[in-house]
Amino acid sequence: MQSPDLSKAVFLDKDGTLIIDVPYNADPEKVRFEKGVFEGLAALQANGFKLVIISNQPGLALGKFTQAALDQLIVFFEEVFRENDLVLSGFYYCPHLPTAGEALCNCRKPKPGMLLQAAYDLHIDLKKSWMIGDILNDVEAGKRAGCQSILINNGNETEWLPGTYREPDFTSTDFFGAAEFILEKANVRHV
Repeated sequence: MQSPDLSKAVFLDKDGTLIIDVPYNADPEKVRFEKGVFEGLAALQANGFKLVIISNQPGLALGKFTQAALDQLIVFFEEVFRENDLVLSGFYYCPHLPTAGEALCNCRKPKPGMLLQAAYDLHIDLKKSWMIGDILNDVEAGKRAGCQSILINNGNETEWLPGTYREPDFTSTDFFGAAEFILEKANVRHV
C-alpha cells in the first residue's frame, strides 16, 4: 500500500497572531481578528497550504474556562474560516500549565508536540511547512518540529531569550507580510 502524498501547511499561533490577545479568553464575542489575517490566509490556502491552529491553552488547567467553552471556541473558528472561504484543517491545543513538566506534557510550545501530532494526523511534510507566531516560543516550536518559522513582531515578545531554535527565518510586523514572505519563498504568486 502506497503512503499518501504529504501536504504543506502553515501552523498558526492563535492569540496575538490570528487574533488580538485577550488573556484566557474562550468567549467568541471577545474575539477580534488581526488586520490582514483573512487576506493572508486566503493567499496561503490558494497556494496549497493547509491551515492549522497550534495554541497553548493553560486557561483550561487554571480553571479560567471550561472544556465546553473551548470546544465552542474551536467551532467558532471553524465557522469564521468557512465564512471566509477557508478550511481550518486542524485546531491543536495544549491544556497544560507551563510547570506541567516533561513527563506530563510534550505539547506546550516551545515543545514541538502539537506540530508533530498535526503532521501525523494531517499527512503534512514539516520541511515544506511554516510556523507563524508572535513570540519566540512559537518560533522554537516550529523549528524543533522541522519547519521554518516567522515571528510577527507586534510587541508581544517581551523576554527575547536567545537559543538554538529561537532565531526566526523572517520577522514581519503583521500577518499579511508573513504570508507574502512564505509565498515568495515557495516561489508562488500571491492570489
